[in-house]
Amino acid sequence: MTFYDTTASTGQLFTINSSLLLWATENNQVPTSVCTESCPPGFRKASIRGQPVCCFQCVPCPQGEISNHTDSNDCHKCPWNEWPNPEKNRCLKKHIDFLAYDDPLGATLSGASVISSLIPSLILRLFIQYKTTPIVKANNYILSCILLFSLSCCFLSSLVFIGYPQKEKCLLRQAAFGLVFALCISSILAKTIMVVFAFMATKPGSIMRNWTNPWVSYSITFTCCLLQFILCISWLSLAPPFQQYNIESLPTLIIVECNEGSPIAFWTMLGYLFLLAIISFIVAFLARRLPDSFNEAQYITFSMLAFLSVWISYIPASLSAQGRYTVAMEIFAILASSWALVICMFFPKCFIILFRPDMNSREFLMRRDRDR
Repeated sequence: MTFYDTTASTGQLFTINSSLLLWATENNQVPTSVCTESCPPGFRKASIRGQPVCCFQCVPCPQGEISNHTDSNDCHKCPWNEWPNPEKNRCLKKHIDFLAYDDPLGATLSGASVISSLIPSLILRLFIQYKTTPIVKANNYILSCILLFSLSCCFLSSLVFIGYPQKEKCLLRQAAFGLVFALCISSILAKTIMVVFAFMATKPGSIMRNWTNPWVSYSITFTCCLLQFILCISWLSLAPPFQQYNIESLPTLIIVECNEGSPIAFWTMLGYLFLLAIISFIVAFLARRLPDSFNEAQYITFSMLAFLSVWISYIPASLSAQGRYTVAMEIFAILASSWALVICMFFPKCFIILFRPDMNSREFLMRRDRDR
């Protein structure tokens, strides 16, 4: 009912008793005067073609954008280091992702690296203690010591890949990895070549006697390492690795990683290690049946086969991984390939030294040679 009273006080001239009004809606509710309800935060208004302005649809904000007030006409992008919350009404800081020491995966790998590095050190101590025995003498004592030292460094080199990727770490970690593995594989290559030279020198009138000098093996090791050193220095001088923030792989994370600077230089460095390993494998495979009581060629063949298998498997695995798992894959390849060399090259010798001393004697060697 409506009342109009000119004698009433201001504000009460015209009154409506709304309780008596009847609306043609369900439950007798007041109808809305717009086609669409208000769009909540996290949505934007989008006009409907052919409809009045008051008619619109609410469209969710696209990925990476927010709207923080009602009936927003546009959504706004979050800064590069932030990401929308599930409701898309405010931006939150992105989580920074890298393989940290306090991360369970990082702690496991770092512990495995440190513990593994002790094994070559213990074997080296064993070789020093038994350096006068035939099995140690027959396998080039100095080269074996260099190889054990380099294997210990190989295990420890994986620690450089763990932790926040600072500029210094990015600059040195791949170069350090390439150099210590070059020393390791070069030592094995020198041992392999010396096995062949030693056999050829036993033939009457052979000119290979001059090549059995220990300095030949040291020269081979030094030359192979020098080439890798020159490659790494050129890489660090012309296109050095650097730290970068990767926001493309996983939009909700900031992946702090090392850009290798020059992918060609990185794969050339890794390919050089492959080349040394392949040459060692081929020479050792051809020399595996030479008549020598302590012929290392068989052990070298298996060690190089395991080494190559690990790194060939690493390539597709690393390309499919993201974030901290890419670094973890390389660390795993370093540890696995180093363990393959330790097991194949030294465990049989350690077994003979510790548990079969009867085989580690000059009499046993001479009797075995006569049997052949």
